[in-house]
Amino acid sequence: MTKKDIIIGFGVGIIATIFGLVFAVQIFGDSDNWGLVIERAISEGFLTKLMSIGALLNLGAFFVFLKKKQDNRAKGVLIATLFVFVVTMVIKFSS
Repeated sequence: MTKKDIIIGFGVGIIATIFGLVFAVQIFGDSDNWGLVIERAISEGFLTKLMSIGALLNLGAFFVFLKKKQDNRAKGVLIATLFVFVVTMVIKFSS
């Protein structure tokens, strides 16, 4: 059950990050076309900032799992957050 809970938490963390990224694109983007906003973010170098803002939703998921005493799922969200951090740093320093 432990590995299953960690995988569920990881999935929740990745999904929360994707939703957060969509919200950030919707709020900070100039266009309703998400593809255009993402493309512009890549070319102008602020995609990593949008990804970081998107990862803020993981904070809520993490504390919800802690409050429900589901520590392994919270651990999975933490692992997902660290994964997003590594991907963000790779994108930032590879360009």
